[in-house]
Amino acid sequence: MKSRTYYDVLGVSRDATLEEITNAKNALAKVYHPDANVHKDIDTTAFMQEILEAYRVLSDSEKRKAYNHEMFGETAPRVFRTFKVGPDDDSKDDSSSFVTYWNAASRLNETLRRSMRLMEKESQKKSLPQRIFRKIGQSGNDSLDDHRSRQIARLSMEAVQYITTLKMAGIPMQYWHSDAMNWVLVRWGQKQDTDYHVLFSRYAAYVEQNKSNSEKMKIRSHNRQFHNNLKKLLSYSLEA
Repeated sequence: MKSRTYYDVLGVSRDATLEEITNAKNALAKVYHPDANVHKDIDTTAFMQEILEAYRVLSDSEKRKAYNHEMFGETAPRVFRTFKVGPDDDSKDDSSSFVTYWNAASRLNETLRRSMRLMEKESQKKSLPQRIFRKIGQSGNDSLDDHRSRQIARLSMEAVQYITTLKMAGIPMQYWHSDAMNWVLVRWGQKQDTDYHVLFSRYAAYVEQNKSNSEKMKIRSHNRQFHNNLKKLLSYSLEA
């Protein structure tokens, strides 16, 4: 089996930009920082150190160039492209990293939160009496509505990208929330040759054995709400 590179540690492609490398490091640090796991009986110190070491090298252009030469035999600087979450035909090794799927789930949840706020504002606007619009000026509101609709439509398209990534990875929707993804990410980071599908099965067993009935009900309720919100977002472009 090939050795794990610093790109694998951060879950980014070899063409990743500095911003993408920094964002990956910050996201992973939130999950792997020892202080965040002190009450979970998990020691993430070693992997946190690995994350910081990978960032130290890849965030410095000269160190990164030397690292690429040593690891991959590169003599000419690579042309860095914008990293896209999702399947990529020419970066198969990157797509096998669970960090890619964790990022997709995180971004999907954030996209869904943003879209729900926009859709709530749109719903509130539609519920106002017409006389209110005549008083504040209908034309200005039409412009605002169009802008909001475009934002929601764009978020819907983004959501489709993240969903595609997660579905192609074979991760069931009930595990797309942060609690499950973070739990699996921590354990996958400790032993990255572990099949993450097995880890999701272990997470399900962990929930069954360690969560109270009220906590289990809360997780199920969250999953139902997530599913409903996602369905609402994906159907928005068809209704608009």
